[in-house]
Amino acid sequence: MNRRLPPLNSLKTFEAAARHLSFTRAADELFVTQAAVSHQVKALEDFLSMKLFLRRNRSLLLTEEGQSYYLDLKDIFRSIQDATERLLAKGAKGALTVALPPSFAIQWLVPRISRFSQQNPDIDVRIKAVDFDEGFLSDDVDVAIYYGKGKWSGVVADKLHTEYLTPMCSPLLFQGNKPLTKLDDLRHHVLLHDSSRDAWKGWLRQFNVLGVNVNHGPIFSHSMLVLQAAALGQGIALGHSVLARPEVESGRLVCPFEEKQITNNAYYFVCHQSQAELGKIAAFRQWLIQQVEDDQQDEEFI
Repeated sequence: MNRRLPPLNSLKTFEAAARHLSFTRAADELFVTQAAVSHQVKALEDFLSMKLFLRRNRSLLLTEEGQSYYLDLKDIFRSIQDATERLLAKGAKGALTVALPPSFAIQWLVPRISRFSQQNPDIDVRIKAVDFDEGFLSDDVDVAIYYGKGKWSGVVADKLHTEYLTPMCSPLLFQGNKPLTKLDDLRHHVLLHDSSRDAWKGWLRQFNVLGVNVNHGPIFSHSMLVLQAAALGQGIALGHSVLARPEVESGRLVCPFEEKQITNNAYYFVCHQSQAELGKIAAFRQWLIQQVEDDQQDEEFI
């Protein structure tokens, strides 16, 4: 038995108008005129032989039938969108949007990303440096790098690095007139803080360092800013081993002490569970994990 479907363009127009409760905003989304939206809705109402919208005091409302129809169509359009995204993701080509914290992007990923592009010339990587709470993976992002404890639901999370915290400073400050030969010498220097003073407080408490004024010294919003300030001789940073590696290897920063604290948090590769093994996402995931393994084979730098 053949089933007659309503005009598909009218369905798409109705879904947009119902979602916005506005013909004007639906027209803007669909790049058509308001009159065209009104025409498509009228065509659908004629096909169904029922009213879908009511106009009340310059506002647009759904009829009871229109509301029921919209709820069904909303799920159908979302299923079509999901199916399309899954199909596109199967191919190891096209755009791949990676969201990650700015400091990790600048200090770790950006210096390496050309290697991925050379190995995967058909994948167009788009780096989106953003500040977000752990556990957030937006619809416009294919994969992300989270910083946290790795406990997120509904996603695949691969731990990338185990991080250490240790004091770091410029060689000029280290060789200056206030020597750093023992942990107690920290009391004679300005401490630089990353986001809050908690990290320094925890580090000093673990190694039983007393007499250091933790409530003094500037606070920076990003780790890369702390490292830059330390490299310029403005104080001592509690550096993250992963992010500080370029500065330490170049000699811009030195680690005056052997004491280091393993952090509770780490960087993780994150993607939706349904897409972990698909095309471009799988290619990036495998490459990223291999880069970390290569890093770990190098001699520990602090």
